[in-house]
Amino acid sequence: MKKIKVGVLGAYRGNSMISFCSQSENAEVVAICDKHAETLERQKEMHPDLPIAYYDSFDDFIKHDMDAVVLANYANEHAPFAIRAMEAGKHVYSEVLPVQCMDEAVRLVECVEKTGKIYAFGENYCYMNAPYEMRRLYREGKIGEFEYAEGEYLHNCEPIWPSITYGDPNHWRNNMFASFYCTHSLGPIIHITGLRPVSVIGIEAEKNERQLGGGCKGAQFAIEMVTLENGGKVKSLHGGLYRDSVWYSVYGSKGMMESARNQQEYGGVLQLYVNTDKAPGAYGTGVRESYRPTFHDSQKAVAFGHGGSDYYAMDHFIRKLQGDKNADTIDVYEALDMFLPGLFAHFSILEGGKEMHIPNLRNPEEREKWRGDVRCTDPKVAGNMLLPTTGKGTPKIEPEIYEIVREKWEKEKNGGE
Repeated sequence: MKKIKVGVLGAYRGNSMISFCSQSENAEVVAICDKHAETLERQKEMHPDLPIAYYDSFDDFIKHDMDAVVLANYANEHAPFAIRAMEAGKHVYSEVLPVQCMDEAVRLVECVEKTGKIYAFGENYCYMNAPYEMRRLYREGKIGEFEYAEGEYLHNCEPIWPSITYGDPNHWRNNMFASFYCTHSLGPIIHITGLRPVSVIGIEAEKNERQLGGGCKGAQFAIEMVTLENGGKVKSLHGGLYRDSVWYSVYGSKGMMESARNQQEYGGVLQLYVNTDKAPGAYGTGVRESYRPTFHDSQKAVAFGHGGSDYYAMDHFIRKLQGDKNADTIDVYEALDMFLPGLFAHFSILEGGKEMHIPNLRNPEEREKWRGDVRCTDPKVAGNMLLPTTGKGTPKIEPEIYEIVREKWEKEKNGGE
């Protein structure tokens, strides 16, 4: 079977996908595109013997002879490039996030349907050891019918803020609302259960001094209280609290399962705890165990980021392109099931915590209402529909803050000198 020819947009985050292809028997990188000359030069130095074409223009890059495009560019800019790639006849692996507004969501769904190209959403946290094993167990009926879950993704970016925002006041991270990046916390719960979110209530932090001190205009963290189609509830927590934490817990009618609470000390998303009974109410009749699940190619995967999940997300995509019916990719509809609760949570926050219905864009009749709805916090897209970054408006941050952050970034680039 021929290797899948892959092009990568965004060589910084995309380095993981480039590494996967360089080691894969089934894929090869043939083109890399990035707007930063330094990043392209670094890739050339890393792969001096590989026949890779390098581009600083997407217009030129998309004309290259390749089967698929990996989108690892800015998180708020994936949809336009995904649409252009599929219209150019390429399959798409879109790293987080899929869209930033409802109009993009409608156009993305319709492009996938029209072109027939494979769209895979790269929400890698779904493929971490514990949540991926939880998916298998849930689909086997081990814990019964879904009742409640919590997903938690806390990443204190304050120490690395200069290196990921560069002191740029227009950087997407500095202008996102708190519930925007919800797919690491909510996505695995959606992938485990296969249930669609139908409504959400949004909650955001009010203590935001650390965020504002780095130039970020959004709240420090957000919570989405989501109702799924069977009536079950999900609490999704994500943001920049003091200590990093990734944790998932799922309850059903005859048991529960969860990853270790604190990843630094107890194995986190590598370790799984399972408590199940043979039937609802038959307490103490089932399994009580703790173990670290392993999957195929575990020795290869361990070298990749995010607990090896970077490897598995790409592996399933390539297998899907080669016709493997068992390949588990996240399609465009499930991708939006993971993202839209965050967008509608922000709508909820702006309306004082009102519960919001989440549309099902699988249904063409539901799409028309949202066509042209570009509400978001990105001025380039929203125009006169620009939303405030918090429920209390968009904070004003003095230019001096960004100058300080930029100076820190420049100092880091020069080795601390």
